[in-house]
Amino acid sequence: MGKLFIVATPIGNLGDITLRAIDTLKRVGLVACEDTRITRVLLQKYDIKTPTTSYAEHNKTQKLSYLIDQLRFADLALVSDAGMPGINDPAYELVNECIKSGIEVTIVPGPSAVLSALVASGLPIDQFTYLGYIPRSAGERGTFLEAALNEKRTVALLETPHRLTDSLIDILDIGGDRPIAVCRELTKLHEEIFRGTVSQALEHFKEPRGEFTLVISGRSATDDVSDEAILARLKELISAGKPKSEAVKDVTSEFKTPRKRAYQISLQLDKS
Repeated sequence: MGKLFIVATPIGNLGDITLRAIDTLKRVGLVACEDTRITRVLLQKYDIKTPTTSYAEHNKTQKLSYLIDQLRFADLALVSDAGMPGINDPAYELVNECIKSGIEVTIVPGPSAVLSALVASGLPIDQFTYLGYIPRSAGERGTFLEAALNEKRTVALLETPHRLTDSLIDILDIGGDRPIAVCRELTKLHEEIFRGTVSQALEHFKEPRGEFTLVISGRSATDDVSDEAILARLKELISAGKPKSEAVKDVTSEFKTPRKRAYQISLQLDKS
């Protein structure tokens, strides 16, 4: 009976592979890859001649039984395009099937974009929540962020360049102008780690390029201010002659509360 090795691979810089990972990839009977073309670049660099096969989201159902059969006779390594398999790729199904089939599973640890971004963020990471990619559609994104930004723990998310601006706008609107680290192209030639507030990140990334990991500060104690306190302050400002739109802006800044929340509370003034 063979053994399944879950092998972490570099997230950008090919020099980040471990000696143990190279040794494992050389001596297993087969390497299952998310994309064989991407993995081939890594294998060629380290003169690894082990045969490869595709195991990705589009064919995971058909390939599962084949990989289990291979494991009955030889060791097999599972890799993703970058980082640790099982994070946003179909490794879970294979691992679970191996466990049910009595096949040993072992980890060859290495780089992780999420952990690298968390450590580099400068935000508290004694506790954190990782939620993967932000949904594509505006409606799903709003619902997703409402829950994510209600977390008191630091939150890590993934985003693509063409959706980054929309997501940052929604994060600002729903979660307020809280601290954020935007990590771009980690370990690659054009690596960038931006640290600031959400509004500053929006201003900075005018033309986003590359892959992004967002690390966002959790909900703070100031977010617990009551609706009544916000409403009372809005009444004060408006009574002093401020237009409602400016009063909402001032309250958002003063209480460090999301603009969307302050606006929704201000609607009560229209009813009264």
